[in-house]
Amino acid sequence: MPAIIPTMRTIMIAKRLWNGASLLENPEIVIENGRIASIVSRDRAAAPVRIQDGTLDFRDATLAPAFFDVHIHGAAGHDVMEASPEALDVVGGFLAMCGTGSYLATTVTAPLDTTLRSLSGLARVIEHPDLMESQDKPIARPIGIHLEGPFLSHAKCGVQPAEYLLAPDIATFDRLYEAAEGRVCLVTLAPELPGAVELIAHATARGVRVSLGHSNATAAETLAAIEAGAVSATHTFNAMRPLDHREPGILGTVLTTDSLYAELICDGIHTAPALVKLWYRAKGAERAILVTDAMSAAGMPDGEYQLGGFPVQVAQGRAMARGVLAGSVLTLDRALMNFMKYTGLPLESALRLLTVNPALMTGLTKLAGTVAVGQPADLVAIDETGKLVASILHGQPAAVA
Repeated sequence: MPAIIPTMRTIMIAKRLWNGASLLENPEIVIENGRIASIVSRDRAAAPVRIQDGTLDFRDATLAPAFFDVHIHGAAGHDVMEASPEALDVVGGFLAMCGTGSYLATTVTAPLDTTLRSLSGLARVIEHPDLMESQDKPIARPIGIHLEGPFLSHAKCGVQPAEYLLAPDIATFDRLYEAAEGRVCLVTLAPELPGAVELIAHATARGVRVSLGHSNATAAETLAAIEAGAVSATHTFNAMRPLDHREPGILGTVLTTDSLYAELICDGIHTAPALVKLWYRAKGAERAILVTDAMSAAGMPDGEYQLGGFPVQVAQGRAMARGVLAGSVLTLDRALMNFMKYTGLPLESALRLLTVNPALMTGLTKLAGTVAVGQPADLVAIDETGKLVASILHGQPAAVA
């Protein structure tokens, strides 16, 4: 007779649930074996909830989908380009405590052979998340790869190593895509480079989303890239041609093209608070995406860390290399609080920017961005100020304030 495996059951209650589309008052969520078994309002429940073991009580908070970061290079002392199960386990454990449930492991420009090896390792872990060691605790999981480079502008490469930049090339892209076993979901490139429009069309045909960034493009060059299939912009304002009243350039085009998604690093360092408000007014609730662009120093004390193989000095919240900002030490829970503070928007408006919108932009709506019956129980509890109260991944609490 086969052994009977007991069902692991948890009940969550809260003030509200924002499921990615609408608000439900007084939700009661039943979680069984890490997945959502039912969602009802306690007002409609057959009997009142009795607080007991196995019940997570967040009656002063709003439940929402766990965050999804489409642009992150590392955290907790590790870089995703290490591409080992051990490194990604540590990164995922830290992110879980900050409310992030899933992310795109983001590369930086490096020697091509180095990038190919990293992509192969990342694909292996994405395909087999059980390789990560923390089977007894919840961790954020990489669900795809974001190639930030090597098809970037020398004029706006920022901290990306200029000596390893490459011209957009379909054959090179295909090598990267195949090394990643098709796990590349997003690629950042500069639209003004020769061959960029052709590569955008090719990548789009393969199901890869294209984001425009690290670019000195004119408005016309940017519009041509959007026409070819580009759907987003990488860390808006940063590493972009400045706005000019006679030549809007890439920045002006990003802000005025309603169909285009646009990332923003909301740490108060990369973008001034007043421009955060301008960005949101331009992109609106359905196209704005908050990202961290975090590197290995996130969650660590000041010191020297690595970003894709080169050293970065971190002091007082700034990550710098060769006199240029080199990613951030931001977390998405902090980005949420900053965004609400800078804009004055309510929680349910802000939540969309790090849940639904990144999932829609990448096409990964079955893996992230919403809360529904049958899905993995990946949720956050947030108070009215935007502060993270709890992070629950795969039905297990990763952090509870």
